[in-house]
Amino acid sequence: MSQNRGLSKSRNAALRALMRIPVPWVFVLAYLAGVGLEAVFFHNHYLLNTPFASGAGAFVFLVGAVVAGWGWLIFRKAKTTRVPGETSITMVNWGPYRFTRNPMYVGLFIAYLGEAGILRQLFPVLLLPLVFVYLNWVVVPVEEEKLRQTFGARYEEYHGRVGRWL
Repeated sequence: MSQNRGLSKSRNAALRALMRIPVPWVFVLAYLAGVGLEAVFFHNHYLLNTPFASGAGAFVFLVGAVVAGWGWLIFRKAKTTRVPGETSITMVNWGPYRFTRNPMYVGLFIAYLGEAGILRQLFPVLLLPLVFVYLNWVVVPVEEEKLRQTFGARYEEYHGRVGRWL
């Protein structure tokens, strides 16, 4: 039994350390790592070398920025935390939160893909699944547990009605 507590304590410490990196920075760092890999391994690429990629990328980036910004502004208006792992004072379930429980993250994913299109880069897109894994299995479960503790049945109803991503 004490061995399980020790594992749980070390897991919680690891999660807390990971949660100290602001989520937008996770996207930025993954993107920069992709740019670095692309520069080293694939500097003469032609896969995305079309004018259409930049225009489509700009549109996709704008959509993502609007979705993420809309979610962020609603949290700000509700005067609740925008920091993962902190306890919310208001359960937000309007605006884009009617369609996804995580519109800020969905918006960041979309903007990330748009940026890759604008800059015609492939390797950052190849690293995006790592960001998804981190958010889906580290950040979001911690946030959801806090919401369950804070809002109980009200959050459970929302959780059952609205998907995590889309």
